[in-house]
Amino acid sequence: MACSVGRIVRYCRIFCIFAVEYIYMEKKYEWKYCSLGGAIRVNIASGEDIAHLGELDQKLWTVLSCPVDSLEFDRRTLDYIDTDKDGKIKVAEVVAAAQWLTSVIKDKDLILKGESVLDIENIDTASETGRRLRDSAARILTDLGREGNRITVEEASDSVAIFSGTRFNGDGLITEGSTDDASLKAVIKDCIAVSGAETDRSGAPGLSSEKIDAFYAACADYVAWLDAAGSNKTVLPYGEDTAAVFGAVSVIRDKVADFFERCRLMRYDKAAFDEVAVKVDDISKIGECPLAVPDESGVLRFDRLNPAWQSRFDAFRTLALDAGKGSLDEDEWKTVLGKLAPYGSWLSAKKGGLVEPLGVARVREILAADQKAALLELVSKDLALKDESDSIDEVKKLMLLYRDFYRLLKNYVIFTDFYARTPGVRADFEAGRLYVDQRCCDLCIRVSDMSKHADMAKLSGMFLIYCTCNSKKLGKTMDIVAVMTAGDTAALRPGKNGIFYDCAGNDWDAVITKIVDNPVSISQAFWAPYRKFWDFCVGLINKSAADKDAKITADLQAKAAAATSPAADGVDSGKKQVFDIAKFAGIFAALGMAVGYIGTALTKIVTGIQNTPLWQTLVAIVVIMLVISGPSCFLAWSKLRRRNLGPVLNANGWAINSNVLVNILFGAKLTSLAQYPKLKLSDPYRQKSSAWKWWLAFALVLLVVAAVLLFMGKLEFIGLKIR
Repeated sequence: MACSVGRIVRYCRIFCIFAVEYIYMEKKYEWKYCSLGGAIRVNIASGEDIAHLGELDQKLWTVLSCPVDSLEFDRRTLDYIDTDKDGKIKVAEVVAAAQWLTSVIKDKDLILKGESVLDIENIDTASETGRRLRDSAARILTDLGREGNRITVEEASDSVAIFSGTRFNGDGLITEGSTDDASLKAVIKDCIAVSGAETDRSGAPGLSSEKIDAFYAACADYVAWLDAAGSNKTVLPYGEDTAAVFGAVSVIRDKVADFFERCRLMRYDKAAFDEVAVKVDDISKIGECPLAVPDESGVLRFDRLNPAWQSRFDAFRTLALDAGKGSLDEDEWKTVLGKLAPYGSWLSAKKGGLVEPLGVARVREILAADQKAALLELVSKDLALKDESDSIDEVKKLMLLYRDFYRLLKNYVIFTDFYARTPGVRADFEAGRLYVDQRCCDLCIRVSDMSKHADMAKLSGMFLIYCTCNSKKLGKTMDIVAVMTAGDTAALRPGKNGIFYDCAGNDWDAVITKIVDNPVSISQAFWAPYRKFWDFCVGLINKSAADKDAKITADLQAKAAAATSPAADGVDSGKKQVFDIAKFAGIFAALGMAVGYIGTALTKIVTGIQNTPLWQTLVAIVVIMLVISGPSCFLAWSKLRRRNLGPVLNANGWAINSNVLVNILFGAKLTSLAQYPKLKLSDPYRQKSSAWKWWLAFALVLLVVAAVLLFMGKLEFIGLKIR
């Protein structure tokens, strides 16, 4: 009894545990599904669906990742979604954007409308983020002078207009408009002039605290460097002319050193005279010759200088040497260099060159005013509004996602924009329309890497046309791939020109560069065997005619050569060739046998047809046509119903997670053909119809095929056989 009670208690405890777990168990969100493009897909039909997007099994997403550059989408919106800035939109980033957007919008169903206008009263203020967005949106409307509570994407995105009337906007940059103090305005202007500007949110040139610190440091270094020269007497041996002397010496230093080097070589070895002497072979190259004619004395005489260097040496002579001095030896030259050495060292240690364009007086004035602290205080005041200003930027994010996010989902999760084919609605990966060969290919996609694309795209089973497009108006070139699903493909070839219109309406010159051949339609596949046979026959006829023409031409050339050349070895070249009757008799016999066989076959076919009821004859013709065209049509049908856009997108860097089928019915909407009205007027230059020729050729083909099948015994099941 006790055992039974204990068992009951244990069962009751287990029941209670399961009951509590069931009550508090989080129920999974119930998704709705739809059939689209030959695949079952999740249907995003409400704001709650967007809010619970993070609960959707990733295996059910149509796309797992897509490159930002391949989308015909507002790049600003994509930048907000691509949080890691790797150039791809991934599932986790889409989920994060969905959660943020639905958390700040009261009526989540409004997101599905994709409107560019939002009533700020629909911003959910239950969270801190929502309250901040609501206040920032209201401030934007106030700054723009707008009445009411409705804000647009354009208003939220125009940061220049929003911040143009404000001194501080939280970006950490100050402009001339950040203060009313004229002296501060002048310093800001000077700092921008030498340091370069950063663009403020208002659109004006601005300064950061880093640039202000660097500017004042450069001013201090520049003045300290200048003062170092004044306190050291040896730095300026020529006083105010030291800089000019140093410059003049720098110009002739190498030439003077070369002259004295040549003189030392002559003193060392007189035989070296020919090697170091001045040789003027070309007067135009006199400047490349030594400064003067060297000699053993090693004295540079001013009256014997190279004319090409006379003026430059005179500039040095006037500034650094005593008036009336007519020569210079090496020791004197070294003395001049020794005097300038401290100045050169001081010059190489120059600091603060950034502010040198302002002039020494202005730099000293800026340092004396000591307004650095006042400028940094302006920067601090600007940064104090950072959170508020950043929230204004968040309003821009809110408006862009509010307008574009559902459109992104329709091209990322569902692909409804692709399959809808409604006017004005296109999938994000569609680049425009291609007009070529009297048809319009409505499905065109940008190609990022042509070398990698075609190999993978072959797996799509679609007829693909690769084009290189060039726009002289835009100065750009791009590659596209167009999907053709209707019309004849015989006239399409690499090198054929067309016109491509992008989604913005710009026209591009398009040239076909490559074609991936796949079936286009069942009707084309039906006539393909006959066309191939006809092309084969025409090829044989053309080859035979070309061979005969070449043989006749060669025979005529040989006869002409034989007629103009003398006979060889005493043989008369003009002697006629003896007619070989046996040879020609064999030829005639062979031709007669061939004609006889063909006639016998035709006779039996005609006899069989005469002895066969009409309905059996018609059935036989249909059977023959099915035997010829049936396999081609079946293969085309199997490929057409399995056409998949996925490999084309995968070749462009997409991670497609589901089939994107383009079946026969849907494919008919992707390519439109030219349609002409019935004309009542007659064209005087219209070529006469030759339809009977095509019917005759078709009948001959059927006749030949029927003869072959008859001899093979393949038509006995319809009563036709050779007896």
